[in-house]
Parts: sequence; structure tokens; C-alpha cells
Amino acid sequence: MAESSELPGRLAILPFRNKVLLPGAIIRIRCTSSSSVKLVEQELWQREEKGLIGILPVRDAAAESSTAGSLPSPGIGTNLGERSSKTQDEISESLKHGSKNNQEVIHWHNRGVAARALHLSRGVEKPSGRVTYIVVLEGLCRFSVQELSTRGTYYTARITSLDMTKLEMDQVEQEPDFTALSRQFKATAMELISVLEQKQKTGGRTKVLLETVPVHKLADIFVASFEISFEEQLSMLDSVDVKVRLSKATELVDRHLQSIRVAEKITQKVEGQLSKSQKEFLLRQQMRAIKEELGDNDDDEDDVAALERKMQDASMPANVWKHAQRELRRLKKMQPQQPGYNSSRVYLELLAELPWQKASEELELDLKAAKECLDIEHYGLEKVKQRIIEYLAVRKLKPDARGPVLCFVGPPGVGKTSLASSIAAALGRKFVRISLGGVKDEADIRGHRRTYIGSMPGRLIDGLKKVGVCNPVMLLDEIDKTGSDVRGDPASALLEVLDPEQNKTFNDHYLNVPFDLSKVVFVATANRMQPIPPALLDRMEIIELPGYTPEEKLRIAMQHLIPRVLDQHGLSFDFLQVPEAMVQLVIQRYTREAGVRNLERNLAALARAAAVRVAEQDHSVPLSKDVQRLASPLLDGRLAGEAEVEMEVIPMGVNKHEISNTFRVTLPFVVDEAMLEKILGPPRYDDRETADRVATPGISVGLVWTAFGGEVQFVEATAMVGKGDLHLTGQLGDVIKESAQIAMTWVRARAMELKLVTAEESNLLEGRDIHIHFPAGAVPKDGPSAGITLVTSLVSLFSHRRVRSDTAMTGEMTLRGLVLPVGGVKDKVLAAHRYGIKRVILPERNLKDLVEVPAAVLSGLEILPAKRMEDVLEHAFEGGCPLKKYSRL
Repeated sequence: MAESSELPGRLAILPFRNKVLLPGAIIRIRCTSSSSVKLVEQELWQREEKGLIGILPVRDAAAESSTAGSLPSPGIGTNLGERSSKTQDEISESLKHGSKNNQEVIHWHNRGVAARALHLSRGVEKPSGRVTYIVVLEGLCRFSVQELSTRGTYYTARITSLDMTKLEMDQVEQEPDFTALSRQFKATAMELISVLEQKQKTGGRTKVLLETVPVHKLADIFVASFEISFEEQLSMLDSVDVKVRLSKATELVDRHLQSIRVAEKITQKVEGQLSKSQKEFLLRQQMRAIKEELGDNDDDEDDVAALERKMQDASMPANVWKHAQRELRRLKKMQPQQPGYNSSRVYLELLAELPWQKASEELELDLKAAKECLDIEHYGLEKVKQRIIEYLAVRKLKPDARGPVLCFVGPPGVGKTSLASSIAAALGRKFVRISLGGVKDEADIRGHRRTYIGSMPGRLIDGLKKVGVCNPVMLLDEIDKTGSDVRGDPASALLEVLDPEQNKTFNDHYLNVPFDLSKVVFVATANRMQPIPPALLDRMEIIELPGYTPEEKLRIAMQHLIPRVLDQHGLSFDFLQVPEAMVQLVIQRYTREAGVRNLERNLAALARAAAVRVAEQDHSVPLSKDVQRLASPLLDGRLAGEAEVEMEVIPMGVNKHEISNTFRVTLPFVVDEAMLEKILGPPRYDDRETADRVATPGISVGLVWTAFGGEVQFVEATAMVGKGDLHLTGQLGDVIKESAQIAMTWVRARAMELKLVTAEESNLLEGRDIHIHFPAGAVPKDGPSAGITLVTSLVSLFSHRRVRSDTAMTGEMTLRGLVLPVGGVKDKVLAAHRYGIKRVILPERNLKDLVEVPAAVLSGLEILPAKRMEDVLEHAFEGGCPLKKYSRL
């Protein structure tokens, strides 16, 4: 606070109507009139921190048009008309100012407070464009007005400070009267602060002021915070003597304290009366007593008691039990009508229902029985079955071993999900499936925090609650199809779940207590490994499931698919028979996939056609396995002719199927080739497709890998008149475009050796453009494995020689003509086998991958290894390649 020596001799005056600013008080005002705006601009805004103004109270001064008002206090008139200089005597009198329309009297007070601006903000009103200011002022010290004059549109005054000097203040503080008044004021103020602290939980900052700020300044600060009359405010402002000031402040503080106590007494009396909710509580207590007398006691209290017993039976760990007890005590104190009652109860029910210690009793592992179970449920997949048997063998020798997380990767329909359920059956454990396809929210794994409306636990905790044991086999299905957005990354949340060192204390946000997932056997499935983050992939053991061969599909259809389809359609082999030859035709002509789902759909179409025929028949058919309706033309004729009918009594022990077979006259529905085309339509695939499409030069056959297994990819090239440009179509990625550029460069560099140009025509592309297309155009394509296929297509185009129609190829090439290895060899070879390809060109370094290809497939294919591009061309064309003899690194 500024001392008297710091005040200037003259200050700009801002009048306050019916309001007093005391030293130490802070007030916020809004200045809108031209005079107050001018004062703020010149005295505060331009001088920044050095600006001081005087606040002078005005008694009921009428403003003409604009105001300077304290916020939220009423505005203060500042447009005072014509002004003239006045003496001290005249200031204490009424000052008369003439205006344009009337004569008004303004009563000025002869004492005021110097103030400084703590905050200034400037604004412009729209649409008038008028400038306004928001000012936060702090009172500094009292002054007395000696002379009042005008400066432009606002007042200024010659002043003298009324505050004591430091020496004078030290002398007063030594007086006994001042000491007694100070002690009395502090005691009353401390009592007021204590009452406010109990009522409003505030007062800490005020206690600090009471201990640090001088008592004569505290008197003004305390009084400024009270709502008192204007006359009392003026009286406090006029109290220049610090003893008088302390006495008045003590009286005002004590009066405020007494008013608070009276208000508290009134509030206690009001709260002592029964409110509506208390009346309802009393009525519920009476209803509870009545139900107890009637023996119909099923109220909420009994439900809470039952919940407590359920929690005791849940065998929670000690730390979880302590947390649950605390939550239960909180629930007991709540009324059912309170907002948080239901959420707390649902949370406790979840804690009680989770299998903290409850586990499935594992059967003694019989590896022989497990292998037989796998053979019955899954045909082929020998390598995968062997890995599962190894996993089970380790579990048998060490039941508490932390086995790896198996991840089955393969195209759709190859049996990934059913393999996981077979593992659960072999272990004798319950099975739960968690679908992760399309999951983008981390809360699906970790759960939502209970502070959110509609919060719920994550899918893992919810799955354990449904299965009821802590050691199930949990399948994380489609783990490669999780996404990420602003709500988090589910794949990152799975890092903790699949890490044996971390999942012992898995923390679900909804549970907010650790849960042990180490006993859960996790199995994951995916179609591709590329979308899985490397850190998550590192926590799993990848087991690839390639597509099935046609022979395996045939066996699967005969042993598994046809019996299942017949059962799903209410049929048996007595009504529908599908010979092996017809199943083979369905595989060759109507399905070309890695799995067997489309094959099952086609078989289901045949079953539906048979079901229609059976349902339309009027002859003897078994309606179900338990009830048969018997009829016969001979029997019907005898009944129609009213002849005697000899009836044979059949013993109850005779099989009902034998009874129906005795009277059945219909023949089973046997599928033939004509019936296939009638039901399934014309064949979708033809064995001669490759030969027909490679009938002209410029076309070669490549092998590619997709998420659905291996596929055959045709590459077409053609030339036209142009400027030597290369055009690429077929929705290609950057890698495959670069492969096309490399292929074109290699062919142009060796055009002479390949006899594609003569000595006179050294430029292969002179006067023509090349267009390379990858059908089908709607399917995105990328990867480096089409390098040798592109070169073969271009050489075929320029040499006018056709590529062998029975040959397909895959491999990446370098600018020097080296053939590099690629991935997905097994799927690509199986795709060539499905399409009827007889010869496959592979990079020489990929021959080791043929170990995984079934022997039945390799026996029907000729594998041609290639180390350089010359080897590829030698195998791809009839009669070999003229560049072979020039082959060099």
C-alpha cells in the first residue's frame, strides 16, 4: 500500500454514487461515459502501472446520459455538466452546476481514497462503436480534498494525505488503548472466521491476512467485505483516527457475527422439520416392519445382505476384499433413491460374480485321445496338429507352465476358430470367444472408468464373468482387425494382456483393482500378420494355416460338410446323396478359395433343393426322427373300396426307421452334373481359362498372395503408337509400379541380346508407348513378387512369342537380373494347383519353402527354380530363351 509521501499533490477524481471504496478493498467497475472513459485513458491506460486516481463518494448525484458503474453495484453518474473551481468550504457545501435543461445539486464528500488499477481491459460496443473500459481498482490510502477543478471533461483535485507516517503509527501502537482495541478486534475477527470456516469450508486465506497485515489496515479490509449502509461506509471512511476506526470495525464485525449465528439457528430449526424424503424414509421403515410381521421381507436391506454373503463366497484376494468392504459400507449408507446407488450396487455385483479363485477342474491329459479328437474334427493340418499336441504335452508335464500365446494366421474358412475350441476340449476347460474385429476403443479392452455415465468393464472381464472360471481358453478372434483413433489403441492395451509377466495384475479401469489373467490360456486368430504391431506380434507364436488342396477339400466335404449340411436342413442320406465326383466338380468349377466356406454354401444350396422336393411329396416320408406318417397306394385303395383290411400288429421294439423303410416308395435325390448346373448355375471357373487368356503374346501368369490365400494374377502388356511412355493400370501400389519400371529398364538394356530389336533400331520404345494392365482393376495390388512376371510379359510382347499357358511364376528381380526370394510360397503353389497350372517358376532360394507344401500337390506340379532372369525366360517360352547363352552376372 502506498504511503502518504507517495501520493501526488493532484489526482484525477472519479465520483462514486452512494458507494465508498475503502483502503485495501478491491472493486470492479465499467466505464461507459465520455468523461470517465477520458479519465481512464489519460490517467490509467497511458500511464500503465504508475497511474493513480482518486475515488470520491457522491451522494445521490443524477447523471445526464452516461454512467461509470461498479459491477455488480449500481452505476455512478459522471457527466456533471459545466464545472468550476471550488474552495474547501464550498466543497463541503452543495456544489451547484448548470446544465442545458435543468439545475441540479451534487453533494460531494470531502474525503476520498486514492486507488490504483490492478487490471484494465478495453472494448468497443457494436454497432455504436463506443469505447468502454473494465477497470479493477484497489484502494490505497485516505486523502482530503483541498480544491476541486476540471481538466477537460473530468474532475481533478488538490489533495493531502490523511494516513499516519510510520513514526506516528509506531507511537500509537505503543498506547495501551490501541493494544486493547487490537486484541479485541482480532478475537472477534478470528471468531467470525471460525464460524465461516465451519459453514463454508473457507477461511484459510483470511487467517493468513489476520496474522500478516497490520491491524489498522485489516479493519478497512474486513468492513469492505460486509454489506452495510452508505452512511456507515462514509463513517468508516471518515475514521482517520486508527482507534476510532478499530472500534467501529469491531462493532461491525461483531454485528455480522451475530447475524450469522441467528441465521444458523433459523436454518437448524427448518432442517429439524421432516422433509419429503425423510417422510418417505419413515414410511419405508413402517413398510419394512409390516412385511417382517407378514413374513414377506424382500426389501433392499435383505438384497444388500444377500449381496454381502455373495461377496464373502467369492474368495476375493485380501486387497480386493478390503476395497469391496469399503464400497459396501458406502452402499449401506445410501438410500435406493440416490443417484449413485444403482451404479455402486452393479459394481459390487460384478465383484461378487467374477471368478477370483474358481477354476475348471482339468481332466488328466490324454495325448492319444486329444490327437484322435483333432483328427476327427479337422482333416489335414498335420503341422498345426503336431504343434498343438506339443503344447498339450508340456501342459501335462508342467500344469502351471506359462505356455506361449498361439496365434493362428491364415485365410478365412481354414478352421482357425474351431482349432481353438478343440484345444479347450482337449484341456477340459471352458471356452470363451472375444471378437476384436473393428474394435477402436481402448475401453473395450480395459473398460471404462466408473466416473462416466454408462460405464462398463472391458470385454475380457465381461467374458470371464460369463464363463464363470478364471482359467478358460480365451480366443481373441480377428486380432489383426483392431483399429485406433482418439479413444486409444486396443492393440497397445493387449500388450499387457498377452504378457505373462504383466497379466498377473491386469487392471481394468472399471474394476479399479488388479485381476489375475495368468491362468487364462490365450489363443489368437488373424488373416494377416502385417497389420499386427510388432510389439504385439512378439508376444505370440505364429502358426500359419495355409489353404486346403482340392483333395483335402474333397475329404473335408465328404466327412464333415455334407453330414453337417444335411443335419442343418433336416435331411439324411436317405433323401440326398452327393457322389464324390459331383463334390469334385463343385470344387473345381464353383469354388476357388483357400478355405471351405463357399464349398459349404454350394452344398447347402443342393440340400435346400432336396428339401423342397421332399416337402412337396405326398408319399411316405419321415417327418422327423421320432414321428413317421405311414401311407400306401394299396392301403388307400382298399379303404376307398370299403374292403376288409388285414392289419399286422408290429411289436413296440421294432425300430421306427425300419417301419418307414418298409412303406417308403420314394427314391433318394442323387445329384448329377445336370442337376449341378440347374441348382448352382453355369460353372464359374473353367480349366481352360489360363490357356484362353494366354493365347496371345504379351500375357503372362503370376502368383500372388492375399489375405484370402494365394491367387493367380494375369499380367497383360500391349504396344501402341506413342512417344515411349509407360502406362500402368489396375489400381497398383508404389512397389509394384517400381517393379514395372525395373522390368522395362532391364528389357530395354538387353533388347539386342534378346533379339527384340535390330542393329538399326537400337531404341525399343521409339515411336510407341507401352501399356501394362493387372486385371481385375477394382482390386488393389502391391508388392515386389510380380517382377519376373512383368519381364516375361514384356519379352513376350516384343518378341511376338506366347508364354506357355501351363506355366505360372513368382519372384522379385533386381536391375541386374537376379531373381530374389519372396514370401507366401506355399499359398501361391496351392493356388497354382487349384487353377490347374502344371509348371511353377520359383526363385531358387525359395525351394526350401516347398517342404511345407503337401506331397500330393508337389507330385502334380513341375517346380522350375530360377536364379537369374534368363532362367525364367528359358522356362517360360517354348524353345527356351536366346539370352541364356549370354547369361552372366
